[in-house]
Amino acid sequence: MRKFFLLCSAILLSVGVVALRGSAQQDKAQRPSPPAQAVFHFADGKTVTVDYSSPRAKGRKIFGGLVPYGQVWRAGANEATTITTDTAVTVGGKSLPAGTYTLFTIPNADKWTLIISKTTKNDKGGPLWGTNYAGEGQDLTRTDMKVSSLPAPVENFTIALDKVGNGASLRMDWETTRASVEISEAK
Repeated sequence: MRKFFLLCSAILLSVGVVALRGSAQQDKAQRPSPPAQAVFHFADGKTVTVDYSSPRAKGRKIFGGLVPYGQVWRAGANEATTITTDTAVTVGGKSLPAGTYTLFTIPNADKWTLIISKTTKNDKGGPLWGTNYAGEGQDLTRTDMKVSSLPAPVENFTIALDKVGNGASLRMDWETTRASVEISEAK
């Protein structure tokens, strides 16, 4: 009888763990700021991938309001926005070795700064929550981003990697603002 009870308990526990994992993955997609991804493939097959969460404007004033000017912003929501490249690249003319890094920005009305941080995990080794900027001491590099106005408001914060020449333009669109920076494969 005891073996039967242990077997039933083990089966129920396994079913519970599988159900929890499934609901946790489903929960991410159901978040108000769902996960999103931008991918760019260079001609030689090497890639750059940006993983982020896409918040919604919901009628709010975004830049200079919800996202204050002159302060570090997590460039998305939820877990930190990451950039992964399997080849060395230049971002805004600054070198970036192959690897995974965290992206932050400092938005201003006329110019943004893109921060590429070496810190990708929290103190416990889990995913870095987007608001946990580790500070300038963990910056790999910073580079300027061009800012332009969009002709119509964008409801969902969007990061895209658009083909430009032999490389890409990483752009961030939200509200009526676009911030962009060029990415090319290192020579």
